Amino acid sequence: MTAPRNSSRRLRSLRYSSEKMEGTGSWDVLEWTKLDQASWSSSYSNLDCLLDSERITFECCGVILINTNEAGTLLLTNFRILFLREGTRDHVPLGTIPLVAIEKFNKTVQKVHSNRHQSTKNPPKRLLQVTGKDMRIIVYGFRPGTKQRRSLVDALLRCSNLERVWDLYAFTCGPSKFGNKNPKERLLNEYFRLLGKGSLRASMNMIKDGSFSVSNDFWRITDLNSNYNLCPTYPFALMVPKSISDEELTQASTFRAKSRLPVISWCHPGTGAVIARSSQPLVGLMMNMRSNFDEKLVASFCTQLAGHKGAPRKLYIADARPRKNALANGAMGGGSESSSNYLQSEIVFFGIDNIHAMRESFSRLRDYLDMHGTTSSDGTSSFLRHGGWTWGGGNLSSMSASVSLLGESGWLSHIQSILAGVAWIAARVAMESASVLVHCSDGWDRTTQLVSLACLLLDPYYRTFAGFQALVEKDWLAFGHPFSDRIGMPNVAGSGSFELPIQSSSASSFPSSPVRQTSGSTATQSPGSSHGLNNYSPIFLQWVDCVSQLMRMYPCAFEFSPTFLVDFTDCLLSCRFGNFLCNSEKERQECRISESSGCLWAYLTDLRSFGGTSHAHCNPLYDPSRYNGALLPPAAALAPTLWPQFHLRWACPVEPDASETDVQCRAMSVKHLEMKKGKEEAERKVDALSSTVESLNEELRKERNISRAAKESAKKAIKERGVISRAVQSLGCKVNFTRNGDCTVEVEDGPQKCSHSILHDVSESISSVSEDKVCEALLCPLRAREGTCRWPDAGCCAQNGSQFVGLKANFEAFEKLSIYDSYFTAE
Repeated sequence: MTAPRNSSRRLRSLRYSSEKMEGTGSWDVLEWTKLDQASWSSSYSNLDCLLDSERITFECCGVILINTNEAGTLLLTNFRILFLREGTRDHVPLGTIPLVAIEKFNKTVQKVHSNRHQSTKNPPKRLLQVTGKDMRIIVYGFRPGTKQRRSLVDALLRCSNLERVWDLYAFTCGPSKFGNKNPKERLLNEYFRLLGKGSLRASMNMIKDGSFSVSNDFWRITDLNSNYNLCPTYPFALMVPKSISDEELTQASTFRAKSRLPVISWCHPGTGAVIARSSQPLVGLMMNMRSNFDEKLVASFCTQLAGHKGAPRKLYIADARPRKNALANGAMGGGSESSSNYLQSEIVFFGIDNIHAMRESFSRLRDYLDMHGTTSSDGTSSFLRHGGWTWGGGNLSSMSASVSLLGESGWLSHIQSILAGVAWIAARVAMESASVLVHCSDGWDRTTQLVSLACLLLDPYYRTFAGFQALVEKDWLAFGHPFSDRIGMPNVAGSGSFELPIQSSSASSFPSSPVRQTSGSTATQSPGSSHGLNNYSPIFLQWVDCVSQLMRMYPCAFEFSPTFLVDFTDCLLSCRFGNFLCNSEKERQECRISESSGCLWAYLTDLRSFGGTSHAHCNPLYDPSRYNGALLPPAAALAPTLWPQFHLRWACPVEPDASETDVQCRAMSVKHLEMKKGKEEAERKVDALSSTVESLNEELRKERNISRAAKESAKKAIKERGVISRAVQSLGCKVNFTRNGDCTVEVEDGPQKCSHSILHDVSESISSVSEDKVCEALLCPLRAREGTCRWPDAGCCAQNGSQFVGLKANFEAFEKLSIYDSYFTAE
């Protein structure tokens, strides 16, 4: 096909039609025009969707995303495959996947038969199928006659064989603003909380000098593994019984696989019950090997029950494996405990399958969702693939087959087995105050699932954002879940070469679903070393799925939402941050991961900081006051379903988007919060007004009391004035009162007359008169004509010869007398 001549020489749009191919079912025929490569634009470095330090390494124009029949440009960066929609340059989420999140990819050739009415034969389709670890299968279509697909595959293979460990994007972008505080400090802070020493705060100095070895009445923190010599896959600090010495711990570790001796993961603050974890005991083929140190260590978990007189605590040893698997491990030196060797103990088997069964189940579930989803890797509807359109949307046989395939995947059955075991452990601890020791084979897969989920049910702190982080860092990271092996992340431990575990395989090695295996398809094996997937298993994804099932049962008990779990899982699978690199705390410490890469938790916290409680990560239904204790789900509630936000977001994007109800609920929650704030503000104003009214009422009462007292004083003053007036008049004085309160006293004695003005206080006025006007003794108004005193009680005046001193003294004495109204007649 020759290139069309165009004066503008611009990039012409891809044209594709939806004509059905004859004999190929529902595949759409894609017809491309020849693209003018000279007009391809390579100015993608300024894309808004690029992250910090993300750079483009390969560009491929004119690519079709078969899943959605969209044309665009495929960019390969040092972090991900980026698919941009044609024209708008918007990235398509389905076609954009981080490199580390790719489980495998393979080239496929789809032969396209020409229509009987067409004379020319259509060239075969060049397809690249990319299988992700996040439940999606992506298919890219490339233009015939080009080497785009081959170049892209070579570029992907180069990305899987990096020359340096530090070329990983997690190290390229560095810590940036999402710095990673030393996880050892966070682990110690969680230990302090469990021991009731929450006031202590860990520091690097405390870790260096070993001063973190604190204890309570029953348990203590030991630094025996500070150099990881005791157990390289355990954390540097361990919580163990206080009655067991470090020497005994060292001896007990030799009886457990990988030296993963029994240690405490969680302890009940009230009853003293504990959840402990370990690996399988090395009892041997005949199940007759014993260790006194191990038996003593396990027995020390059975402290005395509170409130019972010396009654020992019950101990359950929960073996996560099927019984037959535990017995089979005896051939390799492992096995399970005998209840006769461990006093007050009972052995229970949960029957949870191993990592290989989980891997196969996950793969079948992914294929089921791709075949029966509305948006699938072949670009056709599940209704067209399974019997065609019928009344009601599909025939009953196809629906029955769909349900049967979902059941055959076994994924939901595995989820139910885990949830049943977790509910059993939580019930024993909460209802019987019993201690439980959990283990599987190595103690880092099924054991971690059970222990962490049991803690989630028993401790409401772990159902908050901070608690969820502490739980993951304690039981998953610190206790050595091999994330690099299980998730398929790069193993940065050691100084040798490393490779990203991306598979370039043929269809025969990784069989796809029967629907995609059409008769006209062929596959080629790309060069490059093949990486075995024996250690890959979605154990952690299965655990997150179990958490989502608990959130569905108790929608008001968790501070975080299902959206938070999805974003958290995506960040983990993308390897954008370094928190989950390596297989153990020791390896992360040696590689200095926390200092060289960003922190996933800091990133998620930063996202929430912009939205507050209305952010999509926050659960609007969270009610901590209602769910402040243990969650004990009944057996009937342990019926898991598909997790729509994660499992169906690619195959059935309409289902997760049906979370519009959640969006509406969140909007209503925001309005409710606003109304609640308004109500609180109104209540504060009402309280302020009430306080003001109360103070005014108090002042009014005081004024009334003052007024009442004034009236009483006025009445009393009037009475006293009358009494004094009559008393003075009885002495021969004439008293005149004016309206303004002035008082005039006239004294007559023979031909002499004295007039004085008394203001307000009579005694004071008379005193002033006596001081200002000095009379002779003969002129004293109290002197009678006979020479006797008219007021004998004042007798000193005549003796001392004072003129009015006697009058003043008598007024002072008069004030001291008790005068009753009955003495005088009423006016």
